[in-house]
Amino acid sequence: MTAIKPTVQRPCPGPRAGRAVTALALRQTRLGALVVAALVCGMSAMAVAAHRSTVKDPADAAALEALAGNPAIRTLFGEPVALYDAGGFAVWRTGTALSVVLAVWALLAATRITRGEEDAGRWDVLLAGRVPVTTVVARHITVLVSASLLAGTAAFAGLIATGATASGAAVHGAGLALCGVFFTAAGAMTAQVFPTRSAASGAAVAVLGISMLLKMVGDGLAALGWLRWLSPFGLTALSRPFDGNQVWPLVILFSACLALASGAAAAAGRRDIRGGYLRSSSGRAPRMRLLGSLQAFSVRRLLRPLAAWAAGLGAYYLLIGVLAVSLTGLLTDNPRFADLAAQAGFAGLGTVQGYVATLFALLAIPAGTFVAVRLATLATDESGGRLTLLFAQPLTRARLLSGEIAAALGGVIVLTTVAGLATWSGTQAVGAKLGITAALSGAWNALPIALLCLGTSVLALGWTPRAVTVIGSLPAAGGFLLKVIADISGWPAWVGLMSPFAHLAPVPGVPVNWLPVFLMTAIATLAATAGAVGYRRRDLRI
Repeated sequence: MTAIKPTVQRPCPGPRAGRAVTALALRQTRLGALVVAALVCGMSAMAVAAHRSTVKDPADAAALEALAGNPAIRTLFGEPVALYDAGGFAVWRTGTALSVVLAVWALLAATRITRGEEDAGRWDVLLAGRVPVTTVVARHITVLVSASLLAGTAAFAGLIATGATASGAAVHGAGLALCGVFFTAAGAMTAQVFPTRSAASGAAVAVLGISMLLKMVGDGLAALGWLRWLSPFGLTALSRPFDGNQVWPLVILFSACLALASGAAAAAGRRDIRGGYLRSSSGRAPRMRLLGSLQAFSVRRLLRPLAAWAAGLGAYYLLIGVLAVSLTGLLTDNPRFADLAAQAGFAGLGTVQGYVATLFALLAIPAGTFVAVRLATLATDESGGRLTLLFAQPLTRARLLSGEIAAALGGVIVLTTVAGLATWSGTQAVGAKLGITAALSGAWNALPIALLCLGTSVLALGWTPRAVTVIGSLPAAGGFLLKVIADISGWPAWVGLMSPFAHLAPVPGVPVNWLPVFLMTAIATLAATAGAVGYRRRDLRI
C-alpha cells in the first residue's frame, strides 16, 4: 500500500501575515472612516457656502470680526481668523467642531481595535503566529493614521470645490488630519498603559478634554494665550489658515504625533498580553456594594463613567454661565452684531435666557451619546463573554435590560441636572439674572432627544448589536447636523423639520413645547419596546 503523507499547514510568511493584519484593521474601521470623511467634506463646503449669505460686504466682515473678538465668543468658538475670506469663515465656523469629531472617532477606534480586541481574546491566536504584538499595534495605528489623513484631504477637497484658496485649505486640512493622528496615537498609548478598554478610552477622552480646555482658556484670555501651544487643537489654530498659513505649529504637532505613535508601538512589546503597565491591585478587600441585584449591578457599572461625564459637562456649562454677561452685553449694545450672529447660526444670544437656551440645545448631543455608549457597553460585554455565566443563572434578559435602561435614564437625568446647576452657578457668580428653575428647565429640555437616543440604542441592541453607538447617537448627533446643514444650505423647510432639534422650544426663553416632547417620548418608548423584543428573541453573541 502507498503511504498517505499528512498535509502540513505551512505558516504564513511574514509580509503576507502583516498585510492580513492591515486588512483586518481596515475592515474594522473603513465604514467609520468614510462617514467621518464625508462629514468633514460636507460641513466644510457648507460653511463656505454660508459665508456668501452671511458676509455680503466688507462692513459685514468687520462687524462679524468685532463680534468674534469678544472674549466670550473667542472662548466658545475659537479665535476669529480671516473672517472676510470664505475659507477663514469656514475654519472659524466648523474647524474646532470637526477637529473634535475626528479626534473622538480616532481615539475610540484606536482603543476599540487594539485594547478591545485583545481583551476579548481575539488576538490570542493572532499573536501566537509570526507577527509580534509590536507590528500588530503599529499596523493598526497606520490604518487609523491613514483614515485621519483621508479626513484632512476631504476637508481640503470640500474647501477647494467651493472656491476657497488652496494654500489656506491645505493648512487647515493638514491641521485637521494631525489632530486625528494625535488622538489615534493617544488612544493607542492608553491601550498599552491600561488593562481594560473602558479605562483606556476614559484616559484618552480625559486627554482630549484637557486639550480642549487649554485651547478655550488660551483663546479667551490673551495673557494665557501660550496655553494653546500645549494643545493639539491650539496648535492647529495657531497655524492660522487663510491668514498667514503658519507651518511651525503643525511641525510641532507632527513631532508630537510621531513620538506618541512610536512610543505606543514600542510600549506594546514590553508588556504581557491582555495586560497593561497599570494593573489593578489583587490584594484589596472585596467590594460587595451594589451587587445584590441586577438593577443594583447596573447602577454600580454606571457610577464611574457618570462621574467623569458629569465633571466634564459641569465644567463646560459653568464656563457658559460665567460668560453670559460678557456676551449678551455686547450683543445688546450692538444690534448689528446680534443679526450677524443669527445669520452665522447663533440666534437668540442677545439675552441671558436666549443665550443659555442656545447652549442648552447642544446638551442633547453629549446626553444622547452618553446613553448610547452605556447600552453599547452591554453589547460589548455580551460579545466578550462577560455575561455568559450571568445568563446561565435563573435570570431573564428582560430583567438585565430593564436595569440597564433604568440606570441609563437615571444617569442622563443626573447629567442634565448637573449642567443646569453649573450654568446657574456661573450666572450667579457674574450677577446675571437667571433663576435656578429656569436653568434646570432649560437643561431638562434636552431630555426628549436623549430619550430618542435611548430608544434607538435599545432597538439597535435587539436587532443590530454591533452598531449600538452609531444608531443610538443618530437622533442627537445626526439630528443636530441635519438642522445645521439645512439652515446654512437653503434646503426646503421640511428637510430641517426632520431633525428633532427643530421641534424643541428655546427654553427658558419661552415655555416648553409639550406636544413634541410627548411625541418624542412615545417614539422612544416604541423603539425601546421593539428593541426589547429583538433582544429576547435573538441568540447571544459569543
